Amino acid sequence: MKRLGLMIFILLISCTTSQEPPKMASHEWFGLEVTATAYNSVTWQTKIDHPNIAAWGDTLKPGMKTIAVSRDLLKLGLTHNTMVRIDTFPDTFYVKDKMHRRWRNKIDIYMGNDVQKARDWGRKKLQICYAIPVKPKQNNNP
Repeated sequence: MKRLGLMIFILLISCTTSQEPPKMASHEWFGLEVTATAYNSVTWQTKIDHPNIAAWGDTLKPGMKTIAVSRDLLKLGLTHNTMVRIDTFPDTFYVKDKMHRRWRNKIDIYMGNDVQKARDWGRKKLQICYAIPVKPKQNNNP
């Protein structure tokens, strides 16, 4: 028991006496309620010639954790490769595709070629969190 207490004490001292400055967060997270649906790499849901090519030119493959966003969300910072957490999934998704201009406040979760899985998902209102990179502060001293 004394050993455990001593180890905890040493750990606390080593953590509090570090000379390194505190690390700044590299991203700021924002929350948003959206309507979520699902989509697939099939010609009748995407561009006919290349159903696996996303709007920014990424090649989508089954199993990828990617989403498409409605174009109004681009203004909020949900742009290409933005990290997104979806409240019903444990994984982090990345924005790789854009939706048609008619959609508002909506995301599409990529489900590969499994059309039935996408249909079973349906349409849900849910919370997402997305990460915007923090710009480093510039020193304005002459």
